[in-house]
Amino acid sequence: MDRLIALALCLVLHALPLRAESLDSIVSAELRPGWRLPDGSHMAALHLRLAPGWKTYWRSPGEAGIPPLFRWTAAGGNTAGVSVVWPTPHVFHQSGLRSVGYKGEVVLPLRVRLRDGNADAQIAGTIELGVCKDICMPHEVSVSAVLPAAARAPDPRIAAALADRPLSRDEAGVGAVRCAVVPSAGRIGLRATLDVPRPGGAVETVIETADPSVWVTEPDSRWENGALVAEAELRHVSGGTFALDRSGVRITVLRDGQAIDVLGCTG
Repeated sequence: MDRLIALALCLVLHALPLRAESLDSIVSAELRPGWRLPDGSHMAALHLRLAPGWKTYWRSPGEAGIPPLFRWTAAGGNTAGVSVVWPTPHVFHQSGLRSVGYKGEVVLPLRVRLRDGNADAQIAGTIELGVCKDICMPHEVSVSAVLPAAARAPDPRIAAALADRPLSRDEAGVGAVRCAVVPSAGRIGLRATLDVPRPGGAVETVIETADPSVWVTEPDSRWENGALVAEAELRHVSGGTFALDRSGVRITVLRDGQAIDVLGCTG
């Protein structure tokens, strides 16, 4: 449902769509094979290159974006699972709406869990992306690679992307995180208060929940009494009532080209 809403917004706001096949010249994708980790898992990466002026989206793309969707195939039988490590994204404002994502090129590290950490593995996948310039369009790319067990040297591009991940709550020195919930018919008002060091520049926030069926509006972020306050409205796609698990609330603070990833809040 969120993907349909985001796509509708993009197509309404912008011009007529490009032919889908022309997007192959706008975005290219490859899997960087990476290296085997000491715990027997493997660090690879999806490397996306976009034409000048084009962008693609983060895991939570905002009201004007299209969320990426990954479909991985355990080719060869040694791949047990794949998780994406998201580098710090950028915030874009266009036509009065905010989106969150990347421009130019982005390396998305992939931590691949293996059944046998001493054997080669294969990974293949199809990724649905949103790409946007003056128009926004969905696009699909397919990638595959062999992950050699003998590869031990880190890939510098993947290592740089890993270093650009958001800081954890402890790394950033975040104190208490409190969530006040105001329920009403079919929606919930959420006010999150974070004891986080104040930067010199502007701050924006993204709020997510553990339930993908819950739509979260763009937060109103501001400083009050030395704390960062983010207020948003949450709605279930069914339009009905729902319960909010505060431990699953995820707040990303974007500031000065860095990000802080905060999971969970108290009442």
